[in-house]
Amino acid sequence: MIKIANAPCSWGALEFELEEKSKEIGFEQVLDEIKATGYLGTELGDWGFMPTDPMHLNNEIKKRNLELLGAFVPVNLKDKNQHQNGVSIAIKVSKLMYEAGFQNSLIVLADDNGTNPQRTQNAGRISSDMMLKKEQWNVYANGAEKIAEAVKTTYGIKTVFHHHCAGFIETPDEIDRLMSLTNPDLLGLCLDTGHYAFGGGDPENVIKQYANRIWHVHFKDFNPKAAQNSKDSNGDYFDAIKKGVFCELGKGNIDFKTIINLLKEIRYDDWIVVEQDILPGMGHPKKCAQSNREYIKTLGL
Repeated sequence: MIKIANAPCSWGALEFELEEKSKEIGFEQVLDEIKATGYLGTELGDWGFMPTDPMHLNNEIKKRNLELLGAFVPVNLKDKNQHQNGVSIAIKVSKLMYEAGFQNSLIVLADDNGTNPQRTQNAGRISSDMMLKKEQWNVYANGAEKIAEAVKTTYGIKTVFHHHCAGFIETPDEIDRLMSLTNPDLLGLCLDTGHYAFGGGDPENVIKQYANRIWHVHFKDFNPKAAQNSKDSNGDYFDAIKKGVFCELGKGNIDFKTIINLLKEIRYDDWIVVEQDILPGMGHPKKCAQSNREYIKTLGL
């Protein structure tokens, strides 16, 4: 049965180093509001946002009758010298989730998004000259596989790759290239509907294409008008977020009803995580979380 979760990023708890970090809402409030608005699970959020002691983490999650289903791990995969550090981080996060009693959780591996100036400035409008070079692709793919294999061997935890705007795997072509270079038994795909649309694709197309590799799904809506407004003002990825490029579910151009039907067709039977990325201190997270949950209920989930 498909289950619906939310994540700390919907409350502005992001992995990026931002000036607004001081405005982050505490994890207790985030978990309380995830529970109060009708969700069944959460992701871990940035390292240190939630407790890093396994017993403390288990207690906080379980006392709200929630599940912890994964953790976002950003790594600079383009740099071979950063791969071992990426392995260490992924192992550390996996150890926490495993020892906290969440052995079925996932590592949601991603690029070190928002750190490359060109990709960050041009999120949603990437041209061929901004993409990885031929010799960099194997380095990138090998790094992703190395991390996935280490996590699987050590803790039996699976890894999915999260394509993400402002990183090096954003466009449909880039996703296809990474999937073609990696072992389908080792590295799955986290389909993020909003990032796929922002990156220039139609998320409906990717579901059947990667039916056997979609092990995790993020529901995020996409507002093309906000993206265009940001482009017109030469805004970067963070400017697009401020302008509301990831809007409430049902208020953008993603056809979630069709996507749910397609997920059922491929017999996807796992978590869908609602993510409405905002910056710290921005918007009304609990109100949006409630609205997003009510919207999904109208679609039968």
